[in-house]
Amino acid sequence: MAQITLRGMDPEMEQDIRKMARKSGKSLNRVILDMIYENTGYRKSRKISPADSLRNLAGGWSEKDASEFLESIKSSEQIDEEMWR
Repeated sequence: MAQITLRGMDPEMEQDIRKMARKSGKSLNRVILDMIYENTGYRKSRKISPADSLRNLAGGWSEKDASEFLESIKSSEQIDEEMWR
């Protein structure tokens, strides 16, 4: 498959694309390809990979969900030194 390198992208645009990728759980490549497809009217049928199937079944966590989860398990990460003597 062909590859293209993008140069000269505004730093603000790059950060926005990175945020979109994190928020959606997609790769940078996938986000940029989706943008290109949407803005050119070109639609390519894409094979569903096993990872996509699992992602659709299990869903994904937003940054907020992940932060809340990590905060909720902090007490479980504490080691009780007395218990291990």
